[in-house]
Amino acid sequence: MQDRDNIFQGSIKDSKLLSSSKREELFLKISKFAKIATSSISHHKIDEVNILEATKLAMRDAVLGLNIKPDLVLIDGNITLDLDFKQISIPGGDRTCFSISAASIIAKVTRDRFMVNINSKYDSYNFIQNKGYGTKEHMELLRLHGPSLIHRKTFAPLKNMLSQQ
Repeated sequence: MQDRDNIFQGSIKDSKLLSSSKREELFLKISKFAKIATSSISHHKIDEVNILEATKLAMRDAVLGLNIKPDLVLIDGNITLDLDFKQISIPGGDRTCFSISAASIIAKVTRDRFMVNINSKYDSYNFIQNKGYGTKEHMELLRLHGPSLIHRKTFAPLKNMLSQQ
């Protein structure tokens, strides 16, 4: 059996720099070697506490959801989490740290899969294609249909759009 260094061969990098199919491929490979836990925060909570605080809550919950106690938590960015574990914040970590890059791939694939699954309920927004990111298409669909029940009301472009109507 190949060892994990040979399997990944430098392919783990910032999830935003990878195609959707490459992220899916790496998600499966990472899942074989890593202890993984994910967490999601509702759009209501994001609107309540803001996107940064919601992100920190999701990261914290994911760490606490692991079935092992980590010796060290590596965090992308310049933030700390409300955890009793040793932490190191690494600005740009998704581009420079293998573990953070792998975590960003797991997070992005998990979120994108959620958006594809929810598309059947909110098919006017084409979440299968734009995954709810602020693409030109998604913003046009928001202008056309208005926000759905799952859209964040505090998303700045949406707030601006609604205030102009």
